Amino acid sequence: DDKLLMVATDRISAYDVVMADPIPDKGKILTRLSLFWFDLLGDIVPNHLISAEVGQYPEVCRPYREQLEGRSMLVRRTKVMPYECIVRGYLSGSFWQAYQKDTNVCGFRLPAGLRESDKFEKTLFTPSTKAELGEHDENISMSRMRELLGEELAAEMADISIRLYEKAADYALGKGVIIADTKFEFGMADGQLILIDEVLTPDSSRFWPLDQYQPGRGQPSFDKQFLRDYLSTLDWNKQPPPPPLPREILDKTRARYEEALNRIIA
Repeated sequence: DDKLLMVATDRISAYDVVMADPIPDKGKILTRLSLFWFDLLGDIVPNHLISAEVGQYPEVCRPYREQLEGRSMLVRRTKVMPYECIVRGYLSGSFWQAYQKDTNVCGFRLPAGLRESDKFEKTLFTPSTKAELGEHDENISMSRMRELLGEELAAEMADISIRLYEKAADYALGKGVIIADTKFEFGMADGQLILIDEVLTPDSSRFWPLDQYQPGRGQPSFDKQFLRDYLSTLDWNKQPPPPPLPREILDKTRARYEEALNRIIA
């Protein structure tokens, strides 16, 4: 009752819609990256990982070894905090779109004249509510999060999120990868915050190649942005059912995920 089995499938979502076509080996790539980051960042905050060795899972899991190997984690059950802790180092994605309309974004008054993909002077913490499956997350200000959670817990979540991001971003730069932004999720167990879910994967982060970084435009990336960009060219209303994905798009998406893994873990 105090443990959960997390299995990372090869399915992928975009615009809060799960695609019908899987990305081969995606679940294994996400699991390897999460395990790597859990280990690297363990000095900042405890995480929910118990084991990723199927041989150490409960007996009932053993018959499914082949399906679970490399894409699963036995984790500690926590009370999940209903917030996504989004951390941004660069102006991109929905934040860039919002900035073009108003320089006051998510409670931050930003200077005028910033370009797409510019690096912020300091790391920004921009939380959102965690929506039910199929619903859209809603951005909230830090002051609103304090009202909902209490000053101390909100501040702790923000501080830990920024420290996690900055340590990971510094490490990744040394591997030729910019982590433009990411999201963390937390749970509570025995009165302390625990890092849960997946961590710093191409599903939850924007990874850019450092050697091609050029502010003032969108960046090439090792994440699901390639898929989002493809979908935006289609006559699709971003509601279920999703459009079928051509083999070329599936293969190119997989290649980007694999490139992120190879660069970061190399």
